[in-house]
Amino acid sequence: MDREERLNALITELRRGTLTLTVLGALKHEHYGYSLLQFLQSRDINLEANTLYPMLRRLEEQGLLASRWDTSANRPRKYYILSKEGYSVYLELLSEWKRMQRSLYSICEGDLNYE
Repeated sequence: MDREERLNALITELRRGTLTLTVLGALKHEHYGYSLLQFLQSRDINLEANTLYPMLRRLEEQGLLASRWDTSANRPRKYYILSKEGYSVYLELLSEWKRMQRSLYSICEGDLNYE
């Protein structure tokens, strides 16, 4: 594995750890799958559909998301939103992420103008 492949693998690993938090945060407002992908992409979060849809199913199975089907349009769409438990878990994960961010900042402060 060359340097670029190794770096890409590490970046993927770093991103993977924050994607669940990102999706939970985005689902404070109702979205169907494709609209969620567009929303995330508009915020420079590049997530593949083949990653998102299994994640949505897993989070729903865990009780963190509620869903409903809209069949009024030509194409039925499944809409997702945080459940009450999902919102609680989201806030706990966000708190942990902020704690980790402060710790990382204390280590990396000054590197590459990290602020």
